[in-house]
Amino acid sequence: MVKLGKIAVHICLLYLIFLLGNWIEHTLGLFIPGSVIGMLILFLLLITNIIQVSWIAEGANFIVKNLAFFFIPVTVGVLNYYQLFSGKGFLLIIIVLISTIFVMAGSGIVSQWLVRRKEYKHE
Repeated sequence: MVKLGKIAVHICLLYLIFLLGNWIEHTLGLFIPGSVIGMLILFLLLITNIIQVSWIAEGANFIVKNLAFFFIPVTVGVLNYYQLFSGKGFLLIIIVLISTIFVMAGSGIVSQWLVRRKEYKHE
């Protein structure tokens, strides 16, 4: 039960940072989404050690482990736009598949580069 409370507190802290990012976006009328601003704020707070990784680690791990559940509403929402897929639907599917492959390849290359760089620094 304590672990569940800890995860809830971690998620609440992450959500507060997200809300801060949204507030900044709406207040300043920025074109950058509030979620991106929130991620930048979290990044800066982690780099400057204002927030320790241990303060959000279990909540973040819980969210990442259950990430697939967050895509269910988006997938169901696509059904509202069936007419969009009726004409050029096959082309859209091809574009999505190709862009997904590019994102996966790019992420793999960057992560391998970071691992090699980290190993090189330790030697």
